[in-house]
Amino acid sequence: MAAAADFIREMSDPLVLPLAAVVSGILLGRALSFSNFEAGWPVAVFLMLALLATRRLRRGCVLLALIFIGAWADAWHRPGARPTIDAGARETVVLAGCVVQPSLLSPGRQQFTLELESDARARVSLPLDDDVRPQRLEYGQRVEIEARVRMPRNFNNPGSFDYAGYLARQKIYWTASMTRGSVARVLPGRCGWRAMAAIFALRGAALDRIERLYADPYTSGMMEAMLIGETSQLQKIWTENFRRTGTFHALVISGAHVAVLAGVLLFFLRICSLGEIPALALTASAAWLYALVSGFSPPVARAAGGFTLYLIARFFFRRGRVLNLLAAVALVYLLSDPGEMGDASFQLSFLCVGALGGLAAPLLEATTAPFARGLREIGNSEADAYLEPKVAQFRVELRLAAETMEAWLRVPVKWCAEGIALAVRAGIFVYEMALVSLAIQIGLALPMAVYFHRISFTGLTANVIIVPLLEAAVPIGFLAIFTGWHVPAAFAGWLLKIAARTADWHARWEPGWRISNPPLWLGLAFAGSLILLAVALRRRRGGVPGGVLVAGLFAVIIWQPWTAPRASHLLELTAIDVGQGDSLLVIFPEGQSMVIDGGGVLQFGRMRRVNLDTGEDVVSPYLWSRGIRRIDIVVATHAHEDHSGGLGALLENFRPRELWVGANPSAQLLRRAEVLGIPVRRPNSSAAAYKYGGARVEVLSPPPGFSPAKAGNNDSLALRITYGVDSFLLTGDLESPMERLLMAEGKPLHAEVLKVGHHGSKTSTSAEFLAQVAPEVAVISAGFANSFGHPHPTVLGRLEQRHAAILRTDQDGLVTVRSDGHKLSFDSMLWHPAAASSVFNWALAMNPAP
Repeated sequence: MAAAADFIREMSDPLVLPLAAVVSGILLGRALSFSNFEAGWPVAVFLMLALLATRRLRRGCVLLALIFIGAWADAWHRPGARPTIDAGARETVVLAGCVVQPSLLSPGRQQFTLELESDARARVSLPLDDDVRPQRLEYGQRVEIEARVRMPRNFNNPGSFDYAGYLARQKIYWTASMTRGSVARVLPGRCGWRAMAAIFALRGAALDRIERLYADPYTSGMMEAMLIGETSQLQKIWTENFRRTGTFHALVISGAHVAVLAGVLLFFLRICSLGEIPALALTASAAWLYALVSGFSPPVARAAGGFTLYLIARFFFRRGRVLNLLAAVALVYLLSDPGEMGDASFQLSFLCVGALGGLAAPLLEATTAPFARGLREIGNSEADAYLEPKVAQFRVELRLAAETMEAWLRVPVKWCAEGIALAVRAGIFVYEMALVSLAIQIGLALPMAVYFHRISFTGLTANVIIVPLLEAAVPIGFLAIFTGWHVPAAFAGWLLKIAARTADWHARWEPGWRISNPPLWLGLAFAGSLILLAVALRRRRGGVPGGVLVAGLFAVIIWQPWTAPRASHLLELTAIDVGQGDSLLVIFPEGQSMVIDGGGVLQFGRMRRVNLDTGEDVVSPYLWSRGIRRIDIVVATHAHEDHSGGLGALLENFRPRELWVGANPSAQLLRRAEVLGIPVRRPNSSAAAYKYGGARVEVLSPPPGFSPAKAGNNDSLALRITYGVDSFLLTGDLESPMERLLMAEGKPLHAEVLKVGHHGSKTSTSAEFLAQVAPEVAVISAGFANSFGHPHPTVLGRLEQRHAAILRTDQDGLVTVRSDGHKLSFDSMLWHPAAASSVFNWALAMNPAP
């Protein structure tokens, strides 16, 4: 440990090892759940030992003290019990509080955040009609509303995004839904901070200016997101190709925006002959103001903090180093809020900068950086003596080339030298951008695979073009906001559109591969190889073997040659928690996989834009968390959105060998299958039962020739799967008329496991039908506190009378039933929320369930 400390000191990055110690302490505290006292007394002991120990032992004692400081910080900031409101999900209550986030308008909806009491907030949503002028609420107003309140609830599946935790970090513990047409009653008096009111007013003025400058919704929404961090107008389809090509980081507001704006401001302040320290101080102040106006998003706040630390270092005549500065910012944030470590944006931000400082910077210094510096004052031969021999020789050769051009073109040699230097700078810039892009891609490969299940290949060239375009658009866009001029606004919009077209072109060449979660051993091995490579590059020896090791493990993460972990000789039925919808995973005894429906958002009447794709954002992450990369069969029981809405993403992500559809399938889904070259089957009850994957599959519905004019629940493709003595009956949304038809035709209905039809609605699962099925286990897929009242008490009563075990996704989360052919077993996500997995789950490691 002492040797490691000496090495870090030699690298002039002495804060890296303390950061590693604090991070280790936070993880240790979460694993062992220390109390404040249990984590605090070792800190005092080791610091006391450090004062008494020899120099070599002192370093070890300090590092041990830092480990327990991390554990103590985790214990100190551990959240307590969540606040509660005594109200049911369908009960309308009166709420009064302070508006702490002004009204945000999106198509058909208005949102604002209401602080009900100190650090206890509700996010309020109000549906809007097109012909109604919305009520604009400002920061600091005291208001009273009538709304239905519910606590945010996650999709309770392994691999799901912790939406409730994300809101809790913003002190938002409830969502409140106002009735269409209702208004908030403004109460007398003001609340909040006067300074924040001014900042929100400035933010609102900037957003209004952007909307006036850009008439079309696309450019306006994208510019609001890119410049101010306002994403309410942003549509997912607009950014999909930026995500696919790994250039989304350049589009969303981030630390890079702060760096660009700070660089431009610093340049002009220095031109105005302002001293370095005053210029840095003004720029740091502007960075914090920008962070506040843009919503104080964590990446921007971290960038402003890093710039402030750089200012402090320069004030004390210290040379700024990327890794040391990065470690300092991370220490401040982690000690003030250890929960940041589990945040994806925190990890991506610091790993990105770490890749720049640990991988890209040493490689550039060893290749082009000396030559780039040598291009300054290329005509000054006297400067050659102060440069490295290879750089001096490079300058001489360029001047000789310039003299040759002078002889050919009859142009002054100075012009020729500057022209050659400019061309070489352009070539070096392209090389450096490509190298930086490669370093970032490699450095972020693991979290990109875990969180987003994709690694971009076209990003190597896309970043070279898109990043400069969007970085140029940022200061030009702010010039347009400050001045109101349409010329810079149009130019910034033109740069954005070129960047979008570049992303679209690269996306056509981007492989459609998606990556499942890598195993734990591979994640640890890859992270360790990156650290070894960074050390080797700093020491300037061993870089080639380290690079080969990193490249090999990187290839294994992409290739993933192992077989997905699946139960052997078991028939498995898993009902994935997709809210108010259906999505079932069937794993056959011989390992084949079938996904029946993909969930979706069911809407009636006026359709509104929904950015949640259940197939992409809910079902796919669960399948990837299981290590599943390919599905054998996808089944679309019927065309209703709560069943088929997510299937398009599943076809794209998992490229099944077949798509089975019921009566009246979705035309859009059929077109997607045709484009992807996926064969479509239309099985009906006339087909004979057949063996598949070690089990027996029977199609019970729809009947042959059944094709009503209007899509409905009775179109559902119903299956009965038998393994040994156990049968699973999967009915989709079949209702009582089709249930009676099945009984009249004498179909084999008895099953030990019943997937209850139509989410437990009273229109399905009649008493007569249930008597013939006689299930031992009933699985119900329904949304928590859904507006339909599913499952209906009548259906639950029937199931209880038959003494069937009832598994509900709205109460139990993801539920699984397994059969070995002789007996059944079942389990639930909420019974084992932190169950160990054979795949690497970074989010679970950082934020384990209590």
